[in-house]
Amino acid sequence: MGALTIRPLNTGFVTTIPRQYLYHHSTVAHRPDIPDERIAMPVFTYLVEGGEELLLVDTGMAWSERASRYHHPGSFQPEGHSITERLAGAGYRPEDVGIVVLTHMHWDHIYYLDRFKNAKIIANKKEYEFAMDPIPLYYKSYEHPKLYADRPDKITRPFEGLKITTVTGETEIMPGVRVFETPGHSPGHQSVEIDTRQGSFICCGDSVFILDNIEPIPEIAYDITPPGRYADIVSTWKSIELQKARVRHPDFLLPCHEKKLLERIKETPVLGL
Repeated sequence: MGALTIRPLNTGFVTTIPRQYLYHHSTVAHRPDIPDERIAMPVFTYLVEGGEELLLVDTGMAWSERASRYHHPGSFQPEGHSITERLAGAGYRPEDVGIVVLTHMHWDHIYYLDRFKNAKIIANKKEYEFAMDPIPLYYKSYEHPKLYADRPDKITRPFEGLKITTVTGETEIMPGVRVFETPGHSPGHQSVEIDTRQGSFICCGDSVFILDNIEPIPEIAYDITPPGRYADIVSTWKSIELQKARVRHPDFLLPCHEKKLLERIKETPVLGL
């Protein structure tokens, strides 16, 4: 087994309004630069190489028509950006991946799961149970069949019929890779910590939307900048604090939707070397 490295793979772009989604309403008066119109944000997955198994953190978003029609209007997956195409660009096939770890089971983190024929798919137990039976408010996020049962364009959620292995708490997935619970964005959200020669990185899914979420706002005594979208704001806050303290530098936090990563990977396509 060699040293672990991390290859960020952007699988497309979802749209959102930052002032409503990425920043809590109590913070916007202190951040007048926050856009109040819809913008496109990347959807990163992370390929972990050099371990006992080829490991993938999340599988990313859907194709453009599905993403825009059923989820965030204007979302798109450019040609070459699906996870299968991204893996091919790195010299792999989905069948080569031995482990898929899901940070959570919202639609933009789990597409093309059925392509990973040889992978053990791992989710947090609470997240899996909620994904199977969410409250109606979250039917869309998990593509619950009740939402589309009476429609002619009925769709099937990406994890339908697949075997999902569930874990709880802090769990070693393979040497040098651990998951730990970071709830708040969703009930059973988990983050993935990966040891490299450079240090330990955390793939934080949506528990930290963007790196601005770890910034303090001293004038209102906030040690972070909480987001506007959450299932539980108290857990969200504590999960952001936990991860901020757990890394030695913000560069070791790898959110799913951070636009700055698009520029970073142009210079450093593989992290942890």
